[in-house]
Amino acid sequence: MLSAQLEWIAARPDLSSVRAAVCDLNGILRGKRMPVSQARKALEGGLRMALSLSAMDVWGNDIEGNPIVYQTGDADGLTAWTGRPILPVSWTPQPTALVPLWFSNPDGSPYLVDPRRALSAVVERYAAHGLTPVVATELEFYLVDPATERPVGPKSPVTGRRLDSDAAMDLDELDAFDGFFTDVYAACQAQGIPADTAISENGVGQFEINLLHTADVLKAADDALFFKRAVKGIARKHGLAACFMAKPYGRGAGNGLHVHFSLLDRDGRNLFDDGTDSGTEMMRHAVGGMLSGMAESTLVFAPHFNSYRRLRPNSYAPTALAWGYETRMVAVRIPGGAPQARRIEHRVAGADANPYLVLAAILGAALAGIEGQIDPGAPRKSDADGEDLPRLPADWRAAIGAFEQGNLVSDIFAQDMRAAFLACKRQELERFAAEVSPFEFKTYLEVA
Repeated sequence: MLSAQLEWIAARPDLSSVRAAVCDLNGILRGKRMPVSQARKALEGGLRMALSLSAMDVWGNDIEGNPIVYQTGDADGLTAWTGRPILPVSWTPQPTALVPLWFSNPDGSPYLVDPRRALSAVVERYAAHGLTPVVATELEFYLVDPATERPVGPKSPVTGRRLDSDAAMDLDELDAFDGFFTDVYAACQAQGIPADTAISENGVGQFEINLLHTADVLKAADDALFFKRAVKGIARKHGLAACFMAKPYGRGAGNGLHVHFSLLDRDGRNLFDDGTDSGTEMMRHAVGGMLSGMAESTLVFAPHFNSYRRLRPNSYAPTALAWGYETRMVAVRIPGGAPQARRIEHRVAGADANPYLVLAAILGAALAGIEGQIDPGAPRKSDADGEDLPRLPADWRAAIGAFEQGNLVSDIFAQDMRAAFLACKRQELERFAAEVSPFEFKTYLEVA
């Protein structure tokens, strides 16, 4: 595979530089711009970068007291090429490409704070059982005007008028931004991202693109990460900004990262299919595990201050730990359709979440449910938020506490990763808590 990548580079004399990057706990790519002549070094594992890059806060600051920094002198780790073919980048002023990397310890062992390594460890547990997860993702995002400080709908390239209303499943709105979508699909094809159907969603300038299912879980997470980067870059090229925030508009629809999941045995049979609409006992046990681990994993699904504006009762991002057939008003949905395609849809994560950690949390909990034969309880037929059911943590601070105390997440994620993630989120929380918003000041200026 290495020779194929070097041949790919040699066949592109217009490339003058490449980017080599790892993914941090917030789902942000961090790395280096390198002359194209140095691409081989990155591909062969000769590139060293500080291990602390995997665990910085969302602003790119070191975590205060992080042992990765202060006890080791901010030591370098090894990077290794993930094996994903080099990704061509077409939206920069000059053509470039991305070499995707992940971290190893100095002795060459996997560095489990790296979120891609964390997911790989969960996939290895499935493989030990002779099981192969099949995963697909759906990502929602907004197109907004980049010239404003607060989110505002973009102007239609066709009419010149600013979007100001919801347009769910509106073909005219899709067609108005056809140039943008054409470039997105071209970039996805060039990068091996299986982009499928696009729709206009329920918010002003909101869209969703589905990524096709794959039996390579690491590739599915890669696809989601690189899709977000491509959409943001192409939006800039078109004079727009693409926003994957969980809730950019306080009263508008949120952006979700929905995950579809089925399970194959060694012979390629779907272990969730029993020939009926109900699905197998194994499927229900997987649901039971996902529900049992959901509260303590909420920090993974909703990792930011803004994330908790999306998780609201009586919405498509419900807060009750419930499951059901067909209904989109529960946290875990079993879609209808042909039995051979029987699968689980997890609807809690926001589009702002790290796809590696999301898939690790979902699949890790599902495997715990299968191993422990956890009963998910009765399915719900409609919105379960009004029922007396366990709930997700109501806010960021509560989610941090639930993650810290969780027994299941301690089985899914390595201790160093959990400690780094908790320290990161606490540092971000404290910074947000110290900020006074204009609305807060205006409200209390003369009445408090």
